[in-house]
Amino acid sequence: MKLKNMSLEEIQILSYTDLSYMILKENKKPMTTLEIFKEICSLLNYSEDDYADKIGDYYTSLSLDKRFLMLDSGAWDVRDHHSIDMNVEHEATEDEDEEEEEIIEESTDVEEALNEEIEDDMDTPIDDDTLEADDDLEDLNIVVDEDLEDE
Repeated sequence: MKLKNMSLEEIQILSYTDLSYMILKENKKPMTTLEIFKEICSLLNYSEDDYADKIGDYYTSLSLDKRFLMLDSGAWDVRDHHSIDMNVEHEATEDEDEEEEEIIEESTDVEEALNEEIEDDMDTPIDDDTLEADDDLEDLNIVVDEDLEDE
């Protein structure tokens, strides 16, 4: 709904930032803090004293609302009207290239060593003495839930 078609009661229900959003959307152009707030004061029938008393709080609320974006010119606009270009290009230096190559070489060496160790382990036959030495489960006791409840 457009602000022009709203009653004073409907406008009074809205927050300053909601009114600002509607004003900027309808005008389709950036506006300064003073321009926007003067229009809000006009819509709400505020006096010059009300304007002077509330402008600081208005600016703070506008600054904190993520829907708005302050442009380089100092004017405000709705964030929806602007896209953010996130192209970040980075040229690697020779040192960075060398570090990356070293990391790749080291990881390849570690991987090859692990593969060789696994292959060696697979070739080694397992004898009964090795199994008995590794059997640490002999000292474990099995406790039944019923025995726990009796305690």
